[in-house]
Amino acid sequence: MYQLDDDSYLFPPVSEAMREPNGLLAIGGDLSSKRLQAAYYDGIFPWFNPGEMPLWWSPDPRAVLMVGELHISRSMKKVLKKQTYRITVNHAFKQVIEACSVRQEGTWILPEVQAGYLALHQAGMAHSIEAWYGDKLVGGLYGVNMGHLFCGESMFSRMNDASKFAFITFYFHFLRYNGQLFDCQVLNHHTASMGAKEISRRDFLHILYRWRDKAIDPACWIPQSIEIPPIFD
Repeated sequence: MYQLDDDSYLFPPVSEAMREPNGLLAIGGDLSSKRLQAAYYDGIFPWFNPGEMPLWWSPDPRAVLMVGELHISRSMKKVLKKQTYRITVNHAFKQVIEACSVRQEGTWILPEVQAGYLALHQAGMAHSIEAWYGDKLVGGLYGVNMGHLFCGESMFSRMNDASKFAFITFYFHFLRYNGQLFDCQVLNHHTASMGAKEISRRDFLHILYRWRDKAIDPACWIPQSIEIPPIFD
């Protein structure tokens, strides 16, 4: 097991990640914004249980949502047409990550994790998408922008389909700015139902390396309200 150096932000090559557990690459280090930035730049993300040292992962295969492959169920289309929620970008990052941290017992999004991503948000690399019902925050998600990729981290809902509504609206917003890929990290039932699939780590890294240094238009992340495209009106 590779032990990270507290005085360096270098990670080992992702090719050295373990097969079992799938993708475990390194242990230790802090959760500073600089280390998080270095990790996402190389296709690595943290995940660990409370009481553990930080664990760093690069699984093979990797779960992604490709451009043009979003699946929207009939029932969700009806929800979208009702325009139940107002969706914003970067209006309440701190509140979103805090809500994600309490959505279930045993969460890994501890205060030190929240602090790391909040610093990354303040550096312009981590972003939140919020769903509002009136003036109440009822759902949302947050993640990390790496060039023309968005690496989703977590989402929450306090009302039916609020986080899905937020993500679908954001999906089309990101595409308008030439977004190329949504990194879902590990496939689960929720992401699979929306069209996510597994690709090899090699293919994921090929896409990452192509787009990570091509800065997306900063206008994508200006605090703003975003709307469902006319097709859902």
